[in-house]
Amino acid sequence: MELRTAQSFGEAIVPLDVSIVMPCLNEVQSLRHCIANALEALDRIHAVHGLSGEVVIADNGSTDGSQALAAALGARVVNVSRKGYGAAIIGGFDAAYGRYLVMGDCDGSYDFNDAVAMVTRLVEGGDLCMGSRFKGGIAPGAMPWKNRYIGNPVLTGVLNLFFRSGIDDAHCGLRAIRKDCYARLGLTSDGMEFASEMVIKASLLSMVIEQVPATLSRDLRDRAPHLRPWRDGWRHLRYLFMLSPTWAFGVPAALMMGAGALIFVLLTLFTLHLLPGEPRLGVSWGIVGAFLLTTGHFAAVMALATHCYGVRQGYRPLRPILRRLSPVLTLENALIAGGGAIIASILSFGAVIYWWTSLDFQALPTTLPLLISVVLGVTGMQTALGGFLLSIIAGHDAQFCPDNAISTQLLALSARSIW
Repeated sequence: MELRTAQSFGEAIVPLDVSIVMPCLNEVQSLRHCIANALEALDRIHAVHGLSGEVVIADNGSTDGSQALAAALGARVVNVSRKGYGAAIIGGFDAAYGRYLVMGDCDGSYDFNDAVAMVTRLVEGGDLCMGSRFKGGIAPGAMPWKNRYIGNPVLTGVLNLFFRSGIDDAHCGLRAIRKDCYARLGLTSDGMEFASEMVIKASLLSMVIEQVPATLSRDLRDRAPHLRPWRDGWRHLRYLFMLSPTWAFGVPAALMMGAGALIFVLLTLFTLHLLPGEPRLGVSWGIVGAFLLTTGHFAAVMALATHCYGVRQGYRPLRPILRRLSPVLTLENALIAGGGAIIASILSFGAVIYWWTSLDFQALPTTLPLLISVVLGVTGMQTALGGFLLSIIAGHDAQFCPDNAISTQLLALSARSIW
């Protein structure tokens, strides 16, 4: 098959079917092999499916002549000014003409013939198809041991735990995606965490994610790779938490508030002599309980705020429980609840002052009422101020999760197509 490029008729563009996109930064040593390999893969895709294709080199500022070599070899060169792995791929994807987008490194480590099966999965109805190096085979020396046995399994396991993606190699650089699905994801990451962002957002939007074997060979360069395992591993891990309000805020909130509530229940039971024996918890544990309750409440507000932000941005659906509660999740109700807690705190604190005066300003026999006053005041303030935060995130709307607006937005995102 002869490599084709899109033809322009006025403002109309005749699209191609498959675009193989490679990010490039000073890869002159391996470009010849990679472009030839990509063209071979396009020939096979054409033979199997009758699809036309192109090779796109997303150049990220090469200074070794990579651009001229790529153009001479028949690839289309797209210059991407934003720096970073993710930025280069986004620039290449945006400029690609194909309905099916294949991405892979241009260091010679991937065999683009493995993408034939990926495109087949997309043709059959898949949205995103991942390569699995653990199923396809890893050549000796192709992947550092810390990546193979620590970094990749740990990060893939965390990703599957948080987002139920169901894949076994979340960081394989060879993958394929439908361009309309790519447009729905709204990917923004400049760096290596782009690989995680694609899988996470596809999982959140319930896209059909397929997986096929992919081989990994030693790269063809005589220099160190751009990947920095520890730095990029941390960037991936922190990004997983950024896109998971449940695990970043919700789980800590539930644990802290549960532990704090248990401490206060036990303190109350001991204070009222409803538990046998000598009191096991004193003022120190009361302070710990107050800390856990107030911090946990703050984390719960953050969980709601960040979840609503993700819904507003269109990369996650609103949780069913929040959809049911959306009529009551409003700024007014937050102010009423927060104001009520603050008033209760003031009254409770006044009662403590009165009790203190009745004891002739001697030390109180228990600090439990004072701690309850503090917890009520802090959580009340957090609720009221959190209400304003949620309203701002909602687009300056008093309803935090406007069900109709969100449904309309998600339907529009689901129906969006570039063709």
